[in-house]
Amino acid sequence: MGVYLFAVMEKYLIMKSITYIYKLIVIAFVITACSSGTKTAQQASTSIFYPPLPNKPRIQYLLTINAGSIQRSKRTEFSDFVLGKDEVDNSRINKPYGVAFDGNEFLVVDTRGPGYMVLSSDDKLIKTVKGSGGGRMVKPINITLDDKGNRYVTDTGRNQVLLYDKNDGFVRAYGIKKQFKPADVLIDGTDLYISDLLNHEIHVLDQKTGKTLSKISSVGSKKDEVFFPTNLALDPNGNLLISDTGNYRVQLFNTNGNYIRSYGHAGSGLGQFARPKGIAVDRDGQIYVVDSAFENVQVFASDGELLLYFGKPGNDVDSLNLPADITIQYAGVEKFQKYADKNFTLEYLIMVSNQFGPNKIGVFGYGRYGNEDGGPIVKK
Repeated sequence: MGVYLFAVMEKYLIMKSITYIYKLIVIAFVITACSSGTKTAQQASTSIFYPPLPNKPRIQYLLTINAGSIQRSKRTEFSDFVLGKDEVDNSRINKPYGVAFDGNEFLVVDTRGPGYMVLSSDDKLIKTVKGSGGGRMVKPINITLDDKGNRYVTDTGRNQVLLYDKNDGFVRAYGIKKQFKPADVLIDGTDLYISDLLNHEIHVLDQKTGKTLSKISSVGSKKDEVFFPTNLALDPNGNLLISDTGNYRVQLFNTNGNYIRSYGHAGSGLGQFARPKGIAVDRDGQIYVVDSAFENVQVFASDGELLLYFGKPGNDVDSLNLPADITIQYAGVEKFQKYADKNFTLEYLIMVSNQFGPNKIGVFGYGRYGNEDGGPIVKK
């Protein structure tokens, strides 16, 4: 045993000396990358607006949420050498999809968790919720909050929607075996709308009983059909917007399941899509659509007119790398005014999750510049 430990120690010391210079190079690279790619708005030399000045700006990049304030539990170099290093850093966001904000805290579903992380508005990790017993998560994807702060989590490992209360206690599960593979969930009064990746349809469930009330659309590529529906949103008129990812478009139905119209189609130009996913609607009816392939967010008027786009691939502070989800939040916006340009007044927040790259959750602000009027990007 003693000879074995001596051999391990000897090999460890040899490897340590060999990798010393390599580590110095890596550290220098990381410092350079961090200084150029993970700055917050306060560190940036100029404010980043969309569209840029001297145009009338409507959206400003504010900051990035990475859970970067939390340090990992320290392990010795020797223990890493003998036991191996962790592949997933549980103190940081690794590969997020769903993101929500309740006015005080961010809730981020990390698909490499499993579970969701609760972060303070200043990027400090408060806790990670994995659930236990009947509420243990397997492969959570998305998260939605209701007006009471309850958390609805879609779990594609369990093929269920899991409900937790505002204190993160498990309440119940929706869905039976082979019923659906949920990507997103939307709450509208006492109804739950669930996008189904298995059967390519939208299930409408009774919130209290879990009973299926109806189904919207069916699999296909016709104007009233969907293929791999992912994210959902409601417009100000109560109509249902569906990211019809497999058909490269966004579909609009009323809550009775009747087709109204679609936005976009396959292509590489503005107003077109390659992989639409996250979708959100503001109070003026402006529709925000994340495209994971184009790595940007396109903003449409309710009539389909393209108003604006923001984000780009890369490692800049406002870059998007395989973006997935988007959410709009009006509550708690005053906490983020300190990150905005002194001439820019925030009206609401826009949060975009990125599954790769240095910016895991990009936080943008919608508002007005100087003494200009607020309201939608294009007034009707």
